[in-house]
Amino acid sequence: MTDPQTGPLYLGIDVGGTNIKAGIVTDEGNVIAQASVPTEAAQGPDNGVGQMAQASQQALKRGSLTIDQISAVGLATPGTMDIPAGLLLDPPNLPGWNDYPVRQKVSDVLGRPTILQNDANAAAYGEYWAGSASNADSLVFFTLGTGLGGGLIVDDTIVQGEHSHGSELGHTIIEMDNGRLCKTGQYGTLEAYCSATALIERFHEAMKAGRSSSVSDRMDDVTALSPLLMAEEAEKGDELAIELILEMARCLGAATTSIVHVIDPTMVLLGGAMTFGRHETRIGRDFLSRVRDEFRRRAFPVLAEQVTIDYAELGGNAGFIGAAGCARRAVIRGLI
Repeated sequence: MTDPQTGPLYLGIDVGGTNIKAGIVTDEGNVIAQASVPTEAAQGPDNGVGQMAQASQQALKRGSLTIDQISAVGLATPGTMDIPAGLLLDPPNLPGWNDYPVRQKVSDVLGRPTILQNDANAAAYGEYWAGSASNADSLVFFTLGTGLGGGLIVDDTIVQGEHSHGSELGHTIIEMDNGRLCKTGQYGTLEAYCSATALIERFHEAMKAGRSSSVSDRMDDVTALSPLLMAEEAEKGDELAIELILEMARCLGAATTSIVHVIDPTMVLLGGAMTFGRHETRIGRDFLSRVRDEFRRRAFPVLAEQVTIDYAELGGNAGFIGAAGCARRAVIRGLI
């Protein structure tokens, strides 16, 4: 924990299906204190708002602060949502939280002006404001996890779209015919190829087809199949794990090309829980290299040479940092 710096402070809240993170962030993007509590999503949205308040109060206590010292609150939640209205519509990760005025509820319980943003967009803004892209003018951000989220930032503006569903990079179509099925019911989406769910499905398919892997030797009632397990075995040289992870990277590189050709960004960053150890492991380095190689093979030469592709650096804190940054941005622009 660091001492609060002179200047305004912002509270960022990042709501996930399992946990809620809250953090106090300075005007320069530095984290003073943070806390995490269970979401308890099945208990309903009103209980969830209570959990958000609990996480916020814990963070404030750890920072020796009061809510009166907070200029504004940024709230990041999974979609679907109506951002201008502050509503959750039908969020897949929060079943039963339908048509819920979450922004106003949080503002009421905390007593501070509050803005709402999509969680992946908030994470993208966190990296843009205070992370790997802090010196960039524009950013494409992928968050790799159970699904595949994304965010686009252009000149300090989040591309959230007219209907609050912009920057849904995971639902980009990369296979028109005989595409893999996404959990949304659509075929051929990027998420159907580049997510933890997709990676696990492809491993099972390979095993049914007669392939062998040291990954299966480690699976039992306690150790379930996961991208982390596959990454560990890939690091040891398991051929199937390496093949599937690098095939996912190839698909991501192809999709990156299409998105880069749309907005011509300064940077592309890969974040989320499924980044295979990033630069610290061989499979993490190989994954990034395959994404870059596929992009360079397909992109316009000037883009291939000048667009930076790398891993994000804020990790699991990107969401609440970005949410706080969105609140700061709203205050500066006089929106709240």
